[in-house]
Amino acid sequence: MPMRHSTLPIAALLGAALSFLPGCVSTKSSSPSPSDPQAQEPAPMQAADAWKRARVGDRVTYSFSATQGPEPRGGGTARTLGGQLTLEVVALQQPWVWVRLAFTDEAGKPLAQVRLAQELLLPVRADTTRPLDVPHAGEATAERSSSAGRTWEAMRYVSDQRPVDGPLRTRVYANEPGPLYLTRGLLEASSEMAGFHIPGGFKLTLREFREGSADANAPVPALERPLGPGAYYERHVDVGPSPSVQRVCFAAERGYILRTEGPIDTHAAPCSDFSQVEPEPLEEVLMNLPWEALSSGDWPPNAASGTRGTFTAEGRDVPALTVQSAEDVEGTQRVFSETYAAEPWAPALAGLPYEARFQPLSSGTERVVAGGKREPEGGTRLVRWGSWLGGPK
Repeated sequence: MPMRHSTLPIAALLGAALSFLPGCVSTKSSSPSPSDPQAQEPAPMQAADAWKRARVGDRVTYSFSATQGPEPRGGGTARTLGGQLTLEVVALQQPWVWVRLAFTDEAGKPLAQVRLAQELLLPVRADTTRPLDVPHAGEATAERSSSAGRTWEAMRYVSDQRPVDGPLRTRVYANEPGPLYLTRGLLEASSEMAGFHIPGGFKLTLREFREGSADANAPVPALERPLGPGAYYERHVDVGPSPSVQRVCFAAERGYILRTEGPIDTHAAPCSDFSQVEPEPLEEVLMNLPWEALSSGDWPPNAASGTRGTFTAEGRDVPALTVQSAEDVEGTQRVFSETYAAEPWAPALAGLPYEARFQPLSSGTERVVAGGKREPEGGTRLVRWGSWLGGPK
């Protein structure tokens, strides 16, 4: 049965393109060759071990800037966003390292951009449930890089996909991550888009780092605003002959984000199997957020044409905005509805993973029949969410 399929906005796809388009792998350096497995192994191993030695107060701060020009076919204006990105260990509870992450302006104050206005929490496992290894894409060269008052032996990876309408992507990683283990040793990153995509780019530069104290301690915070890991959400999907409830789970292990989505398995513990997940480096996920924020515009979408109301799930009432649109295809008229959180950081949404806050809380399609009556044809609806660290509540 036809219905409009609601997915992540196109910004998410553009953001993903910035980070994950494949690049060719070759080397220029004579000492040592970055394609030599023995030369490449120490850095990930040292970064992994560093998670086990995490201390409350470990912190890294980057300066970031993102720019998007008007679309190639005209319309709109250029948009910019900049400030600081900070990751800091705020609590330890083996095997979990609790990391707070925040996007702020240069003065450390919250950004006006609603998608980046709140701090997020991220529990990361200091161990792993399986081997994790995401090779760097691009042409590799060795260099000495000066950042945050220190000189680092580093590798620069450049992937130029502009000949095939992709991005120019550069990443610089310290060979020995040391205090930069939170981001796998990232010193610098940039991506430039051109061609048929929205022009613009993103840049991230290490600003400072701080190592915590072995004596520092702090209680584990409530997971009210999770980036994702440690939390889950469920949607009722009424499409086709077999409606189902789909569960989305998030985890993080030693700097990698893991995400699963599928029908609820009543025979397994919730969010217990991430063995088949393709890991994403945490720093890549974070770099995509400002790009998505710029691309997505104001929140909630189409507010001027929406109807305010309340969305209810599990007894929690969320201020919401519903937007409707109609289409007539070959004589059949359909009405599409999407309901968004009017305030994505509302207390009633405590515990909801970041991505679900900026997707429709519900969406549906109705077919208009004789007499103007509407017949439901399907839809989706957020029904449940929370933390799985101790099992869904």
